[in-house]
Amino acid sequence: MELSDYLRMARRSWITIVACTILGLLVAAAISLSIKPSYTAQTRLFVAIQGSGSVSELQQGNTFSQARVQSYAETATTPAVLQPAIDSLGLQLTPAQLADKITAKTDANTVLISIEAVDPSPVQAAAIAQAVGNSLIAVVENLESPTPGGRSPVKLSVVTPATAPSSPSGPNTRVNLALGLLGGFALGLALTVLRTTLDTKVRGESDVTRLLSAPILGGIVFDAEATKKPLLTQARAQSPRAESFRQIRTNLQFAHVSHASKAVLVTSSLPGEGKTTTATNLAISLAQAGQTVVLVDADLRRPRVDDYLGLERNAGLTTALVGSADVNDLLQHWGEDDLYVLTSGVIPPNPSELLGSAAMKDLITRLEQAFDAVIIDAPPLLPVTDAAVLAQQVGGVVLVVGSSRVKSPDLAKSVAALDMVEADLLGVVVNLLPAKGPDAYSYTYYSNESIPKRPAKTFSSVSRSVDL
Repeated sequence: MELSDYLRMARRSWITIVACTILGLLVAAAISLSIKPSYTAQTRLFVAIQGSGSVSELQQGNTFSQARVQSYAETATTPAVLQPAIDSLGLQLTPAQLADKITAKTDANTVLISIEAVDPSPVQAAAIAQAVGNSLIAVVENLESPTPGGRSPVKLSVVTPATAPSSPSGPNTRVNLALGLLGGFALGLALTVLRTTLDTKVRGESDVTRLLSAPILGGIVFDAEATKKPLLTQARAQSPRAESFRQIRTNLQFAHVSHASKAVLVTSSLPGEGKTTTATNLAISLAQAGQTVVLVDADLRRPRVDDYLGLERNAGLTTALVGSADVNDLLQHWGEDDLYVLTSGVIPPNPSELLGSAAMKDLITRLEQAFDAVIIDAPPLLPVTDAAVLAQQVGGVVLVVGSSRVKSPDLAKSVAALDMVEADLLGVVVNLLPAKGPDAYSYTYYSNESIPKRPAKTFSSVSRSVDL
């Protein structure tokens, strides 16, 4: 995956990332507020060797004290040191419990021992640190004495007495908030990666490009008004929806330029991806460009073209295929342009057999001879075999992919079904794209308000009869 893929992934799940980051921040703040403040007091001891003070003895004493000072620091947390401190302060603690509050450490290359005590009370913390320091002095003197009651060669002295701290040492709210922020952000990223890995829905052009090698003819942004007004003629001439179909029309003409056949099959993987509206509006767009177009409703299971265009359905494709009437008598002219429609006719019990018959092949050939373009609306590829059967008899196939309506395995199966019958996939139309976000389909176009107005030209209307 490239950097752009990760950025698109983050943009798709930015709400999750932000929510997790805020959650981590709130959890860290709650933990910080729930923890009782603690105070840390410190005392420092100096380790010295008692001798005559000659240079040789001082050097030996310094080396000896540096070698022993770490052992003294370790001794500070032993019961031998802590129990006298407990007794002197009257603490209701065991040596093991007090050891959890004590930290003894040495500074590198020095003979200094730092003893720190942590307690909810600043005064108590200072008292504990000082008591442990005094107890360590007595214990070391006793341990280092050569004989009972003898003089110890080592002397520990307090150089920094413990004082009550004025501010708590914990919890460190800033550090906790920073950790919560980073932890929440990391959790959001992890959930995003997991969601992307498990989510197989095809959401935009990038997903289609990643899955298929076929070119993208164009994208159509989801329009809530299109459910009530699906036709291209019901939209403004310079609307984004109209511009989308003009772009698809242009790209399809380039993709189909080397084909002898004029028939184009429009299908999808599953129902609900918008193949019928795409086929209908593509036919309207081609007719608006001055071509003679015939739109054939070959979805013999759930025909919808007649509903969109307000035409008669009972006499149509199936009527011609069974020989009950000639196709010339079944074509219905629609609109002001040279657009003719062959509706589905009565729904038959054997759609696949009819669409794969020789009569269907002859019908497509006759339509290609009479029209500049033949647009065929076929059933989805996965539920039934009708589209795959029909794809063998046309010049090319346009696959409509509904954003978030189809999953990548289903799309792969559809392409495999077309490859199996050696159909020519001209390109993909990505439908129902979001208007905003990482998967939005954007382009620039000129509106009629942005160009100077010129005197309108009058074109003569040419009517032509279709003779098959």
